[in-house]
Amino acid sequence: MDIPLVTIIGKSGCGKTTMLEKLVAEFKSRNYKLATIKHHSHRGFDIDKIGKDSWRFAQAGSDHVVIASPDKIASYRKIDYELSLDEISANISDVELILVEGYKQAGKPALEVARSANSRELIGSDEQRFAVAADFPLNLGVPQFDLNDVRGIADLIEKQFMERM
Repeated sequence: MDIPLVTIIGKSGCGKTTMLEKLVAEFKSRNYKLATIKHHSHRGFDIDKIGKDSWRFAQAGSDHVVIASPDKIASYRKIDYELSLDEISANISDVELILVEGYKQAGKPALEVARSANSRELIGSDEQRFAVAADFPLNLGVPQFDLNDVRGIADLIEKQFMERM
């Protein structure tokens, strides 16, 4: 069974991260197991702390670094090309929903977030957009939610993409 995957898209500064954070909290309150993916469009991000052992291993030339403890594991590696969202999500298991920030070009179901103070321009395609969260009215033929109606958005995602009710 494929894990449902929903992207949160919108212009920079519109509130995608806040929306994703609130959706994670809402789905966790419903006892779902979740994964999140964040698209970072710039090269060379760092998840390690300078000077820590794993950082030192990467600086020394390790191509794949794994940090493991009794309650967490993290793994990162160098890649020769940017992986597709499908390639990334294929390695995720044991969750009931994958929430993604970004990847507007992936063609996956998208909740588009728009904030009038930021931009009224939408960036997603009609084919991928299943709903909009905005603070101004739009007439797009898909459900529209207030930016704060996280429960309503979660209800729609649950109904439209998830088997467990």
